Amino acid sequence: MSKRVYISADYDPDSGDRNVVNELYKWSASQRYSIEFTDMAKVVSGSIANDPDCRICDLKAEFNTQINLSSAVIFVVGDKTASRTAGSKCERLNKQWLYCRCTPYKQNANGTKSCKHRITYDMPEGGDVGNINTYSYLRHEFEQAKKKGKKIIVIYNSLYKQPQWLPWYMSDYKDEAFAFWKTNAYGSRVGNYALIKEALDA
Repeated sequence: MSKRVYISADYDPDSGDRNVVNELYKWSASQRYSIEFTDMAKVVSGSIANDPDCRICDLKAEFNTQINLSSAVIFVVGDKTASRTAGSKCERLNKQWLYCRCTPYKQNANGTKSCKHRITYDMPEGGDVGNINTYSYLRHEFEQAKKKGKKIIVIYNSLYKQPQWLPWYMSDYKDEAFAFWKTNAYGSRVGNYALIKEALDA
């Protein structure tokens, strides 16, 4: 039976953690058992982001859907993770619809547009994390995984445990988070797949 796993990571091209995500995809493709990974970048590059009016809240709603379909969520923590704020610019909860504006995804040059939501509602108990919020994308994914009771695996983009890298909202995972990389017999850095496999019960 295949296992669907969502990956949350910082995808900044210069200082992000895409290298860990790429290693995970290589690993899943080469194993006998089936693990289907879905990551934030894959969701963003899909059909929802092709909508010319795609907003922060639309992306967060899609992240919710993909996390709900997954049995586990891997959070890749790098040295810049705690400082990332992408996705936190929504003002709708603090402003009336008439005065709230935002920028459609990847369209900064085109200026802002009026908020899409004239009315907001509280999410039902046991439902998703509301997609209209001031969380960063990374925190939103974490809060959704936690609220929906998903298995959460936190890994550092490092050879060593780096608890000082954890965003404050992940502080409860300080003891169980582990380094993704290790050194093999030849002195090369390789992914610690045994720990990932154990954590996933794969």
